[in-house]
Amino acid sequence: MKKLRMAIVGLGSRGGGMLHAFYSKQKDIEILYTCDEYEDRAKDNAQFVKEQMGNDCRWTLDYKEVLADKDVEAVVVYTSWETHIKIAIDCMLAGKITGMEVGGAYSVEECWELVRTYERTKTPIMFLENCCYDRSELLALKMARAGMFGEIVHCSGAYSHDLRNEITHGKENRHYRLRNYLVRNGENYPTHELGPIAKILDINRGNRMLSLVSMASKSAGLEAYVNANKDTINPELIGKKWAQGDIVTTVIKCANGETILLKLDTTIPGFYNRDFTVRGTEGSYFQAFNGYLSGEDHSFNPVGFIRENLDSAEKYKDMLPSQWLNITEEDKKTGHGGMDGFMCRQFIDRAKSGEEFALDVYDAASWMVITALSEQSIAMGGAPVAIPDFTSGEWTRRQRKDVL
Repeated sequence: MKKLRMAIVGLGSRGGGMLHAFYSKQKDIEILYTCDEYEDRAKDNAQFVKEQMGNDCRWTLDYKEVLADKDVEAVVVYTSWETHIKIAIDCMLAGKITGMEVGGAYSVEECWELVRTYERTKTPIMFLENCCYDRSELLALKMARAGMFGEIVHCSGAYSHDLRNEITHGKENRHYRLRNYLVRNGENYPTHELGPIAKILDINRGNRMLSLVSMASKSAGLEAYVNANKDTINPELIGKKWAQGDIVTTVIKCANGETILLKLDTTIPGFYNRDFTVRGTEGSYFQAFNGYLSGEDHSFNPVGFIRENLDSAEKYKDMLPSQWLNITEEDKKTGHGGMDGFMCRQFIDRAKSGEEFALDVYDAASWMVITALSEQSIAMGGAPVAIPDFTSGEWTRRQRKDVL
């Protein structure tokens, strides 16, 4: 069995978690390097690889050392929002098959540079957007492909996740969200909700996003949280003003006429919710209660609507890909209930086979650029901002490629 010789760059909560939950259990890969800017993360995870996988694993603080090693075939990049695009570019320049973790871009130009580097080198790169592999998003995708929504008119999604504790303890946890929330104001984490919607709407493969408008609410949640927890919060944050608005709403217009609504909601009390919704002329899907409403259902009880339609989409579960129909308990432990494992398994399989990645460089650029463009729109009072066509017109000819 040929093993894929890999390196992991970035071993914070995401990269380290994936190493422990998924990569260390794969028999057809060999982790040659662990790399992080913090020595303890790099060193401790290299030791973990030796103990769990049985091979010698080097650790380094310099990712360019990894790229200089000809034995390394593939690199997965789990570093901060500020660095992951640059490192992915360097990986492609070095000819290493690249997997890049999600997060918003800081500028339009860095997204163009990512695309240009791929087009110049043709080094395979996969955007590691795990929500495209989740059960409910894939069920809705298969419903869409079966025509159960009719003509799709609108999709929406959210990243609603109470991150106040994580953000305010960013210095102690060495987490980059802290510095971002202090100085930036935008849709900073768009791809979890946008990725699955983009696949359903064939973005970059027969459709594209044209423009967006973003608005941000006031920033009050983090300041209130700090004031309420002064005894346990880093005193440096007391009295700080935060740039990031508590709720950011972004509306996107597509070439084929659909609209997309995104919401970022991470700094006031709330429950985790991606609020993934698909609305069409013949049916709608609501992730919040796993409900499918057919176009034939003209009347319903407004008070009992959710109760009556709870899990009504479950009758169509046989449409799911085989990975979800046959999910095991081990699969569920690979991260986020299984979707992380299915995604990373596909990265490994296609890196070895040479098959095209379903989430490619054009997806990465067009989804991540939403962050930079939303910052511009918010700064201009909600003015419309054009979204670049990173395919340079090829979206009209590129063929659909679903993830599973």
